[in-house]
Amino acid sequence: MTEEKLNSSKDKLSKFADIGIKTTIVGIIVSIILAALKAIAGVLGNSYALIADAIESTSDVFTSIIVLTGLKIAKRPADKTHPYGHGKAEPFAGIIVSSALFIAAIIIIFQSIHEIITPHHSPAPFTLIVLIAVVIIKEMLFRFVIKAGNSLDSVAVKNEAWHHRSDAITSGAVFIGITIALIGGPGYEQADDYAALCASLIIIFNALRLFKPALYEIMDTAPSPEIINKVIETSLSVDGVIAIDKCFARKMGFQYYVDMHVIVDGNITVYTGHEISHSVKNKIINSFPNISDVLIHIEPDTPERLSRENIIVRNSERVRN
Repeated sequence: MTEEKLNSSKDKLSKFADIGIKTTIVGIIVSIILAALKAIAGVLGNSYALIADAIESTSDVFTSIIVLTGLKIAKRPADKTHPYGHGKAEPFAGIIVSSALFIAAIIIIFQSIHEIITPHHSPAPFTLIVLIAVVIIKEMLFRFVIKAGNSLDSVAVKNEAWHHRSDAITSGAVFIGITIALIGGPGYEQADDYAALCASLIIIFNALRLFKPALYEIMDTAPSPEIINKVIETSLSVDGVIAIDKCFARKMGFQYYVDMHVIVDGNITVYTGHEISHSVKNKIINSFPNISDVLIHIEPDTPERLSRENIIVRNSERVRN
């Protein structure tokens, strides 16, 4: 890779990481404010579910710091000990976030059960106003962060977004519980605790759902067929390319690394084959901002090779003997 292309790859990586870092910092600031607000309202308003919700919001702050650290590490360029970069720090942070979600849910479950079996007064009505504000702010924060996560295809940032939505879900459940407690009167004091218990189950479900893609990325699981097909289509549009034999890709943080076998005319010179491979590589990298590098193996168009079942040729026509 030339110095110019190397710098371009570094610039793309830095740009992607900076976007994720900025959204995470916003999430940290908002979570700190909301956690303090819910804790104060929970104590003054006699809502144990709101206090448990504040604990969950506090966990948001710590997991956001973990995500922030992971993004900063993933931002580092490749070096001698990490020739593919430090991108694995990003899904690793995602695994920690999903694990933290699970732990937070377990804490809320134990806290809710404790409050259910412990007699206490109904929460104060003003806590509903606090919860409405929390749900609206957290949902807005979710939409803000998930938009960045989708644009970056970042597991950690997406998990961070769903962490915010789980907080909104918990607060919404607490709102319903407190409303029931206030309307029902004596005998319904534990309604907000039952609501928090139900919300914790939703959080566990989200934690498990978010854990899988992060784990898959750590294990170098292949990306979606849609990505592979687009890369193959782009490669076939390059002059001199007859067919594609193999195409593999793996995700490293914010970017993908592609390995492929390109079939060309077996009678051309080594120099021409080399030029074709560079044309394919440049075409792919220029077409897909999130692809960092492409390793290409050139193969001749022998009848045996072109008759293989997995061969994909130009215009989707299969060459046969």
